Amino acid sequence: MATITQTAPAATATARVLSLDIARGITIAFMIMVNNNGAAAYHPFTHSAWNGWTPTDLVFPAFVFIVGASIVLSFGKRFERGVSKARIAISILRRAVILFALGLVVNGFPHFPLHTLRIYGVLQRIALCYLIAALFYLWRRDAASKVVAIVVLLAGYWILMRYVPVPGFGVPTHQIPLLDPDRNWVAWLDRKLLPGRLYEGVRDPEGLLSTFPAIATTLLGVLAGLWMRTERSRQQITAGFLAAAAVLIALGELWNLSFPINKKLWTSSYVLFAAGCSLLLLGFLYWCIDVKQWRRPFNQPWIVFGTNAIFAYMLSELLASTLWSVHVRGREMLWTWAYTPFRHIQPPGVGSLLYSIAYTAVCWLATWPLWRRRIFLKI
Repeated sequence: MATITQTAPAATATARVLSLDIARGITIAFMIMVNNNGAAAYHPFTHSAWNGWTPTDLVFPAFVFIVGASIVLSFGKRFERGVSKARIAISILRRAVILFALGLVVNGFPHFPLHTLRIYGVLQRIALCYLIAALFYLWRRDAASKVVAIVVLLAGYWILMRYVPVPGFGVPTHQIPLLDPDRNWVAWLDRKLLPGRLYEGVRDPEGLLSTFPAIATTLLGVLAGLWMRTERSRQQITAGFLAAAAVLIALGELWNLSFPINKKLWTSSYVLFAAGCSLLLLGFLYWCIDVKQWRRPFNQPWIVFGTNAIFAYMLSELLASTLWSVHVRGREMLWTWAYTPFRHIQPPGVGSLLYSIAYTAVCWLATWPLWRRRIFLKI
């Protein structure tokens, strides 16, 4: 990572779309919370077991969506400075490689078992989505090409998962149930490519094939970024966000009737529904912050996470691995020791929630000095 120090806070604020930074910060805060639940988390703070969704299932696609919107805004500044496409392409590739490598660090820390090291992961998926969407935007900056790509990705994924026979199992809805957990194209291909390295043994929630519809999520974010850069008024931009959010949510729910919303497979209906929810959040924040200028109550604490998102995420994951790997008092895990004060809180769900909040607060406190000194760690 390279370190960039900002010495003019006011200039920084005006150079960025604050609502996007704060949306990113909210997403990272919630991601840290739900990834570090206690022993009895309430249902909304856990992932859906398979089909369906919870608020937790909307966190990851929201971050991927924001990555897409950020591509447009960050590249716009480079284009204005006259940076060549070749230099931007090299920086895109470099950033994607570093993100992917950081994901491998997260997966392997602290023991790094190379023979079983998981290759897929959250940062790895972000890296691939960023790489494809950023290069595509660098090549063509129009909205129409992005719409066509989104349609092709979502329709193609639906056709594959719905109609194409899964080797050794048969045709979905005929020989096997649609989106059967183990007998689908995503799980089958991952078992062939990376046996023994999958998160759930026989499948992986960040599998190779399901990365393609995730790229569509990123491209929907790119469209949101393009909309923010139009000559329309901020009120019109807000209205466009909210209208598009309603349409996407409705389309996602409609498609859900025949192609269920499923986070672990990143189904096409899930892409539309989750992007609609992301737009709803972004539209609300854009109206509050960039239209109404209600900045003070919204800036903190989200801006701390939002401007150092990857650092905060890495910190939370490595800290969690440390808590589960280090033992105290003989065989007791450090996590067990840390959770003890919350274990006796009743009802158990409250104790679990308070632990999640406390854990997120620790990560925020570790990230805050960077914000305080206007140090933003970029890849």
